[in-house]
This record gives sequence, structure tokens and C-alpha cells, in this order.
Amino acid sequence: MKRRAWLLSATGAAGALLVGWSLLPARSRLGSAAKPWPQRVPELDGVVLNGWIKIRADGSVVLAMPRSEMGQGVHTALAMLVAEEMDVPLLRVSVEQAGSDAIYGNVAMLVGSLPFHPLEVDDYAKEGAPRVRPTQVRLGEWMMGKVARELGINATGGSSSLADAWDVVRMAAATARASLLGAASLDWKLPVDELSIKNGVISHPSGPSSHYGELAKFAAATPPGDVTLKSRADWKLIGHSAPRPDIPAKVNGTAVFGLDVRLPGMLYAAIRLCPMLGGSAGAIQVNTALALPGVERLVRLPAYAGSTAGFAVVGKTWWQAQQAALAVPVEWQQRPAGALDTRSIEKSLEAALAREEGYVFYKKGDAGQAEAAATRKIEAVYSAPYLAHATLEPMNCTAQVKDGKVWLWAPTQVPQMAVAVAARVAGVAEEDVHVTVTLLGGGFGRRLEVDCVAQAVRTALECGGRPVQLIWSREEDTTHDFYRPMQVARLRAALDDKGAVTGLSIKSAGDAITPRWLERNLPVLAGPFDTPDKSAAEGLFDLPYGFASQAMSHVATRSGVPVGYWRSVGHSHNAFFSESFVDELAWAAGQDPLTFRRTLLDEAPRHLAVLDLAALKAGWGSALPDGWARGIALHESFGSIVAQVVEVSLLDGRPRVHRVVCAVDCGTVVNPAIVAQQMEGSVIFALTAALHGRIDIEEGVVLQKNFPQYAMVGLAQAPVVQTYMVPSARAPGGAGEPGVPPLAPALGNALFALTGKRLRSLPLMLSNA
Repeated sequence: MKRRAWLLSATGAAGALLVGWSLLPARSRLGSAAKPWPQRVPELDGVVLNGWIKIRADGSVVLAMPRSEMGQGVHTALAMLVAEEMDVPLLRVSVEQAGSDAIYGNVAMLVGSLPFHPLEVDDYAKEGAPRVRPTQVRLGEWMMGKVARELGINATGGSSSLADAWDVVRMAAATARASLLGAASLDWKLPVDELSIKNGVISHPSGPSSHYGELAKFAAATPPGDVTLKSRADWKLIGHSAPRPDIPAKVNGTAVFGLDVRLPGMLYAAIRLCPMLGGSAGAIQVNTALALPGVERLVRLPAYAGSTAGFAVVGKTWWQAQQAALAVPVEWQQRPAGALDTRSIEKSLEAALAREEGYVFYKKGDAGQAEAAATRKIEAVYSAPYLAHATLEPMNCTAQVKDGKVWLWAPTQVPQMAVAVAARVAGVAEEDVHVTVTLLGGGFGRRLEVDCVAQAVRTALECGGRPVQLIWSREEDTTHDFYRPMQVARLRAALDDKGAVTGLSIKSAGDAITPRWLERNLPVLAGPFDTPDKSAAEGLFDLPYGFASQAMSHVATRSGVPVGYWRSVGHSHNAFFSESFVDELAWAAGQDPLTFRRTLLDEAPRHLAVLDLAALKAGWGSALPDGWARGIALHESFGSIVAQVVEVSLLDGRPRVHRVVCAVDCGTVVNPAIVAQQMEGSVIFALTAALHGRIDIEEGVVLQKNFPQYAMVGLAQAPVVQTYMVPSARAPGGAGEPGVPPLAPALGNALFALTGKRLRSLPLMLSNA
């Protein structure tokens, strides 16, 4: 990370060098057999063919896996790309954690952070119909792609794992296949085009036959020659619902998550942070903890990586450590800037909307002139609260500091940043830190933070070389998160005398996430002032609808509440604002909500196809049982378009969602079952937030402590979820996050159709309508 930080600052300081560098070809991400493989097994266990592919002696294939598995199926999907290109059964492809080489950096995630309107970025307005992309889009993506390749930031986020791997992993596998074929051709002295591959065995009609393991050493020294990817017509695996190899271990309990790590002589640590966000600990009566059974020591913890300060208690068991931590008398101190309060913050956001212009993310036509000439105007203010991530596996990290080296076992989405923060805390070089990424029991963006890693390393420093597993309680997890920001938005529409919308203006206000995340995790990229943050306005400035005049802006605030990336980020609340307001406009125009949307999608035929598919499969317009209603919403995020139809009734005055129909265009579908699983998980996740989710802060203290106060949708309340995919030959888009944004507006729109009450605040509470 230090090398990359220097590289970035150096290029940023020399404009001429930057221009020359930008003209060079993009750096290759294939790697080579000469590069050290991220060894976790003896060298003799396999032969490296490039930076991604290794062949074992038995002919099985190993993929260097740079992405974290947190239930989204990335270990399966990327292995399927390898199995397809190398003609081996999926179960013959295993994964090993990738190293820190820049070739494993997530290029697609950084390119996706550029604030371009999706109708400009899209290569084709319609499948097979060419579209000219603006120069600034092509140049912006080219430059950001080059920067991303140089930085090589290994992160799992933004629903970008498959999109990022689509080209490089397939090409790495195809290159390995070409080298293996070339080795067989040279060894057997037979033309390469007469050779065939089946289930990892290369053969010739005349008789010679060898599996990959028998040819691997020869292949490592054989140039691949011209490499071509398989044509779609020859695919046998991609596009089919292959079983996930990781499921059996998760079912029988042998899968290793962060909390499952067990090491000889391991101690356990429980934390207790200042209850007031941003506060600190004054006097601590340490002897109270040390007098309790099983307790080894108490370690003060400063405010690492944006966290709140506190302390950890180390014990022989976590329960002993936790009981001791709770028993310690502490003089807690409020943060110097004063106590945080969500009611005051909401008022400040409303004031910011009225006072400040904000940064304009998108402008089309003249929305001000349209408003001045309007026959009728419609205005609404929407709001969304802070939300916690509430991953089912609480934050944890196991650390050992011994002989000037650090070992980490962490369920993290950012292994490089975990290494960097561990090195800083322990005072060692990054080369002396080794991280093992375990399975993640949920991420949702929370594990893009490394506060827990820093705390674990600091605690381990005090434990004489013994490994320490630091575990947060659910209460600490809920009250010391990096929350989804609170946000408010004012939406205004101008209508002519025929009821047609002639202009749309949206201004939102809320904390920008990216500048705060950079400050605590990548300070070298956090400049002296905040740059506009796409994640704050996404889902508002990038609507697909053909309103003639549009003005979309955001006022970036800084409340002091720690904020972070939450599943689907800004789309999660901004889609509620925009799609609810579009529904308001439909009703104001006296049109069916589906029909109204369809008339605005002439320039977005992909969106229209998704919308129509959802409506068709849901039976839009057909009869429903008495007391039921439907609502619809359409949204694009992370390279995918999702439409959802929600069917709802009221049970004891509360919403009861019976069915959610999802239609999705996520480009090429690698594994349809995984896409369906992600849509189902997204619906439950989003429904939990829409019905229950809110974080309230008084006097700096988060009021919600555990699931009784921060409820989740239970099995009995879970709706039927049906998923339908639009066939596409495009590169894959995201699947883990795009199913979240449409749910809240579709549900709110259904409740309006049912009750006549328009709900403009989350969570959706009819009593407040």
C-alpha cells in the first residue's frame, strides 16, 4: 500500500508525466509463471502457469481468489469461468487466497465510481444496436481503469467481483489452456488444432492422452501463442445453475468463518467502547476486571480507523472476557465537538436543502424555465434514517504478534487494508504481516472497514505472542457501526396544461460516504477538500426516464456520525425517493403507474423490457384478493436493471408482503441460481430495512442495541420471491446489491394503492402517514 500511495502522489505531482503515462497501454493483469504464487501449500503442490492459474499434480486446477466470499457465491461464479475456459468439471477447480499483487486489484469497482449517467455509459441502447458513447465517458473510464490497475486495491464491494473478473479470469484460463495444448503438441509432435480437451484431459485421435497435471511443467515453459476465448455457442457451463461447491461445508459445519478460527493457546478478547459516538474513556478501574475468573489483562483501545475509543478485556474464554468488560467501572467522556443527536441532524439537513445549492450531478434542458412556465407544480420531501449493517456474524478478528511479525485471520472485504492497518499498529513492515481471509458471515459493506483488525492487533501486542480472537458483542456491533447516512430530498415536478411532466428537479442532502471512508482507510487519496461523491446522489441523478428538463444536485454534509457503505449504498434510499415520486406523478396525471413509466422509457429500451417482464410475470392489472394491492418500481444500479412488483395487504394494521416479483437484466448470467438467490436475499434485506430499520441517537448514544430494538423480517413474514432474468449477451453486471433499491418504493407504492396514504419517510409506518 505504501508503494502504491507513493506512485499515486508522484503521478499527481507531475502533470507532464501523468499525460505521458496516460498514453501508455493499460497494464496487463494476467501475471506470469515467474511471479510468486500466493503459497498456502508447498511449492510441489502445483505448477504456476500465470498469476491466476495453477495446475496440481492430479490435473485439478487452482484459481487465485482475490475476492471475499460472504454468501454472494463469488467463489463459485469465478471458478465457473475457469472451468468453462479450461474444459474441466467445476468440482475440479478449487480456490486459494490471492496475494497482494496489483493484478488482483478491483478495477471495475473504481471505474464504476465515476458519476456518469447510465444512458451515456451504456454501449448499446438496445441489444445489438450500436450507440456512440461521449468522449468524456470513454476517457474517464480509460483513465480510472489505468489508475485502478496501478493501485491494485483488492476489495470486494460494489457488486463488481464478476464484472471485474469477466475478462481477466477467462483470459488467464484460456491462456493456461493454450499453453497446455501447446505443450502436448510439442511433446507428441502433433498439430495443435488436431488436439481436443474433455474434462481436463488432452487427447489426439491417434492415441496420445494426458491430463493437465502431466503436462503442467512443460506448459509452464511453453508460450501460449494466440489465445482466444471460447465462443458463447461453445459454452457448456456458463448460463447454467451449477451447484455451489461451498454449500456442503456450510451445512455440515466444517466451513471456517472468522468466529470458527481456533489456534493453539488462543485467548479471547471482548471490547467495550465509549457509549457516546466519538467519545473516549477516562479513568478505568482495571482491577475490577483482573479480579474476575479467567481474565488475563485489560488493554486500552484508541480510536482506530474511525472507530470510537474504549478498551478490550482478554480472557481464557470470550464469555469471561465479556462479563469482565461489562463489570468495569469507567468514566466515559463525550466527544469534544459535543453530543450527536439524530433529531438535530435531520433539522440541519432540511436547513441545508433550503440554504445551499449543492453540486449538480446531472443537468438536461432547463428545469428552472420549465418550472416557471408550469401550469401545475408538485413538490414532496422524502427522508431516510441512519441504518446499521447488522451482519449475522458480529465483527471479529484473530491476531498474533510474535517475533516482529503479525498473523491475521479475518473475515474482511479489504485484505490489503487489513495488512496496512495491522502493520501501522504493530510497528512492522507490511511485508511482515500475513492475512488469511476467512469466510464472511455477512458483509454488506461493514467489512470494508478495518477498525476491528486494528483493535485485535493492539490487543495481541499485549499478550506475549499468544493469538487473540477479538469479538464484538451484538450490542457493540449495533451501537458502533459505520452507518448508512441519514438523507433528505426535495423533489419538484413541473406539469403543463395536459398533465405532462416538463421538468424534474431533485436536491438531496446528507453525508458523503467516500470522503470519510478515504480519510480513515486510504488517507493518501483523501485530498485537502472533499470531491463530489457519486454514492450520495446515485439513484437520483441517473434516472432512465425521458423527462425533457432535469436538474439533479446534492448538498454534502458532515454530521459527525460515522458513515459507511451499506448494501446498495446511495441507491438504497435514493431509489425510494425517486421511484415513489414517479409514482406520485403517475397518480397526479391520472395514469396507471406502469403505463406512466412506459411512456417515459423510449430512450431506455432495456429498462422498458425489464419493467414489462416484471409486470407480465406479476399479472399487473389482474384481480387480487380483497384487501390486497400491487406496487411497482424500476431501478438501475451496479450495472444491472431490476424491476419489482410487490403484493401487500394489511394484517392488524401493519403491512404484510405476500409476493415480490423481480425481473432483472444483469447482462450475461453465469449461474442463474445464484442470481435468484441474491434477489431473494436482497428482498428480505430490503424489506427488513423498509419495515423496521432506523438508528436513533440521543446524547451521542445509539438507542437501538440488539435485534429486539433493531428488528429483522422473520421467516413467518418472508414473502414468496420470484425472479425472472432478461437474456443478454452483455458482460455481467452486479447481482448482490441491485435487488435492494426497488423494494422500498414498490412497497410504498403498493401501500398507497391500498390505503391512499403516501409514505415519504422510512421505515414505512402507516401510523405516521
